[in-house]
Amino acid sequence: MGLLTKAAAVVVPIGLVVGGIAYGVSRHSSSSDSTLGECTTKVHGLSVVLTARQARNASLISAISIRRGLPAHAATIALATALQESKLYNLRGGDRDSLGLFQQRHSQGWGTRQQILDPVHATNAFYDALVRVPGYDTMPVTVAAQRVQRSGFPSAYAVYENDARALASALTGYSAAAFSCHLAAATGTPAPAAQRAVRMRRALAPAFGSTQVSVASGSHLDVAAASPTRGWALASYVVSHASALGVSSVTYAGRSWTAGNDKGWQSGATGSAAVVVVD
Repeated sequence: MGLLTKAAAVVVPIGLVVGGIAYGVSRHSSSSDSTLGECTTKVHGLSVVLTARQARNASLISAISIRRGLPAHAATIALATALQESKLYNLRGGDRDSLGLFQQRHSQGWGTRQQILDPVHATNAFYDALVRVPGYDTMPVTVAAQRVQRSGFPSAYAVYENDARALASALTGYSAAAFSCHLAAATGTPAPAAQRAVRMRRALAPAFGSTQVSVASGSHLDVAAASPTRGWALASYVVSHASALGVSSVTYAGRSWTAGNDKGWQSGATGSAAVVVVD
């Protein structure tokens, strides 16, 4: 079974702890908002449920692999490592001087404390080390992760391999419409479209690099997608960051996601695979 894998009638207990880090999410079937704040990935019959914070970190790790032109296997390795080391939380402490998503150590040359606590720096540092491992792209996940991390528990990464593979497939865009979040609907008056476009470009830049974002008719934002896989990766990333960006809906390739409900991606929407439409 995968991390936080769920099926009908499965209850995930509050405060589930593995390796000393709590990563469980509560389930209250009596409430219509029981899944509020959760993000779910469904790939080949496996469901992985994360908190919104975990999902934002997972989407960043996956997007940076795309920006660097790495295979999805690299994202799987990085996600399995972060799941084991921090449960995808940006921890401000750990064993000895370990910090951050990957529990990297200043004393081992991973950067300053401030750098390691920056998820963008930490992720790039992990990939910098990974690509120096000969043949990492065909190695078993746990072997490649251990070559980078030099952990005292090298077999532990294997526990998270299936979850990491599902997350990587969804968040790098290979599994279409496989990732969604149940987030509260945006409130208040939206900012002018031009301001939202600038904000969107800035939000996407650390993950995907320079990305074309334009204002379309109706004050929608069009985020350019060079391919369907990149389009779904962008769409998933925007959904995972929707609360911070004030996003109410995302439409791509005939499907739409809407904040405020837990229905995931719904078919029947208009639009092409050339742009991700954001409201």
